[in-house]
Amino acid sequence: MNAEFMQAFEQLGKEKGIAPEILFDAIEAALISAYKRNFGSAQNVMVSLDRLTGEIHVYARKNVVEEVTDSRLEMSLAEAKSIDPRYGLEDIIEVEVTPKDFGRIAAQTAKQVVVQRIREAERGIIYEEFSNRESDILTGIVQRMEQKNVFIDLGKAEAILAPSEQIAGETYRHGDRLKTYIIEVKKTTKGPQILVSRTHPGLLKRLFELEVPEIHDGVVEIKSVAREPGLRSKIAVHSRDENVDPVGSCVGHKGMRVQTIVNELKGEKIDIVKWSVDPAKYISNALSPAKVVSVEVNEAEKISKVIVPDYQLSLAIGKEGQNARLAAKLTGWKIDIKSESQAQSAI
Repeated sequence: MNAEFMQAFEQLGKEKGIAPEILFDAIEAALISAYKRNFGSAQNVMVSLDRLTGEIHVYARKNVVEEVTDSRLEMSLAEAKSIDPRYGLEDIIEVEVTPKDFGRIAAQTAKQVVVQRIREAERGIIYEEFSNRESDILTGIVQRMEQKNVFIDLGKAEAILAPSEQIAGETYRHGDRLKTYIIEVKKTTKGPQILVSRTHPGLLKRLFELEVPEIHDGVVEIKSVAREPGLRSKIAVHSRDENVDPVGSCVGHKGMRVQTIVNELKGEKIDIVKWSVDPAKYISNALSPAKVVSVEVNEAEKISKVIVPDYQLSLAIGKEGQNARLAAKLTGWKIDIKSESQAQSAI
């Protein structure tokens, strides 16, 4: 290998974010393996690679002994003293054993090492980039479907949308642009494995952060999210500025902001409710769109008893209990709903 060859390696290492010394150390280690493979596996050798000129020297390391049993690993005391009288028993002598045609093998080996290290470095860079974006939202293009898994092209990498993370009834076609939520990034031998979701509550939260400037700026805060993917969601919001309406900010002018998110989630209904430090008020808001007459709370057991007008009972409970279930998940309270007539008859 010549000096230009070495400079090219060094430059390539810098471009790919690999310290040149790491690259050269890896080449030396690979050259030892290449030498043993081609010129004798039993020898204890070391390789010296000149960082400037590219010159390679191979040295066999031999122990100085009284009686030689293996000339590849040992040297007699007499022979050692003929090299340098100062050598004694148990010393280790390095003898140059560089083969004449080793340059060709070295160049080929070095190239393989560099390619491998660059590939590893690029995978490491991609892993770091995406592992730092866990719990974030990504836009990608549907590439293919295999065994119900959807593979999404992210440019530098590919994400996997598993069946369990797909919205029931949602169809994915090649070329579709899709927003997904990163739930985990795993390091594998083939590069980072990025697992994404369309069902995670975090996706809804991130979509609101993208769509509502007041949330992005920290004026409006998302306190809680409850979601039944593809069907309905509830989101509780609070304003740090009393002059800013948190619900109105999320709904947007003529409902444009929330409608954009509904469209992204293929028609999933979203209830935006006002969070309150008062549990009774919060529970009442969470049961929206139903109107509530009264809320009685048991702070110790986190159980609430809610009374609604008779004509609002089915709305408060929701289809198959969905509204009450989402309100309970949103607030963290167990909610027992009764109509006014049911409450009267229980007295």
